[in-house]
Amino acid sequence: MGLFDALLGNAGEMDPNEAADELSTILGDDERVELAYKLVRDMIVLTDYRMILIDKQGMTGRKVEYHSIPYKSVTNFKVESSGHFDLDAELKLWISGQGEPISQEFSSKTNIYKLQGILARKIAGK
Repeated sequence: MGLFDALLGNAGEMDPNEAADELSTILGDDERVELAYKLVRDMIVLTDYRMILIDKQGMTGRKVEYHSIPYKSVTNFKVESSGHFDLDAELKLWISGQGEPISQEFSSKTNIYKLQGILARKIAGK
């Protein structure tokens, strides 16, 4: 992930093993990280059971909010690839019981189709 993408607020892909090490205290015993994205200090992690949105707060980042979203709670989602003039890819998730979607932008280098494939498989229950 480049500095320009970070300044724009676009997440970039990170190594799933690195994410698993960082999240070892909150992952279940047999839970496995399949895909992870990092935005400066915040992260988006897809495991075999859930999606985790990590928000590191404050100056030091010691206070951390973990928002777990079970795949069965996602009612639908939308991905948008980057274009020539719109340089970021986008994900929108609609969660059962919430009116507004959760939205996240990704770097143009992010393989949004890989993210879409995992979400489609998890939400369809396969």
